[in-house]
Amino acid sequence: MKIGIIGAGHIGGTLTRRLAKLGHDVSVANSRGPETLTELATESGAKAVTITDAARGKDVVIVAIPEKNVPALPNNLVTGLPETAVVIDTGNYYPRRDGRIDAIESGTTESRWVSQQLGRPVVKTFNNIYAQHLMDRGRPAGARDRIALPVAGDDKRAKDVVIRLLDELGFDGVDAGGLDDSWRQQPGSPVYGTDFDVAGVKRALAEASPTRPPDFRAGPTKA
Repeated sequence: MKIGIIGAGHIGGTLTRRLAKLGHDVSVANSRGPETLTELATESGAKAVTITDAARGKDVVIVAIPEKNVPALPNNLVTGLPETAVVIDTGNYYPRRDGRIDAIESGTTESRWVSQQLGRPVVKTFNNIYAQHLMDRGRPAGARDRIALPVAGDDKRAKDVVIRLLDELGFDGVDAGGLDDSWRQQPGSPVYGTDFDVAGVKRALAEASPTRPPDFRAGPTKA
């Protein structure tokens, strides 16, 4: 598949390396320009491109940047994408890093907010796993220690594409419901930062509370 990755940090860089090694046609971009990605491109075999080109004519686009940077993405970012293209959001809202985002603080799920900023449906996954585990802990289908990842989104076809991609990477995908259900995998939830198998992910999603933990909320606005 033709895959564009926006963001070359821990998760974006890891996915660049792993997906390119699997034989996908991978393009990677960051906010500083393709000339800053020469080392990653050389190491992985991916192409270093601009942000706009990372989302042009791709089958899958992965957005792996801090929430606070999403509104700064080009307004026409998704205009060059086919209707069948799948957009994956890997991000998490961390108020200490991102500042206060009122819509999320008021109850909008993080990935619903990202979808609204992009003007395009998204699928949420890769947000609850450590980058090093994403790099090292993929296992063959059926392995007893195979990690499962939740996958939330409103389009079943898009989620199926993502779950197949997870399988290639060595992980099981668990359908976590629609995008408005993705609070079940946000930071502070029982599945966040875990390496559960399928049964464990399903159990953790069922145990989740819609109340955002204090450590993952911004403080009250100042008068």
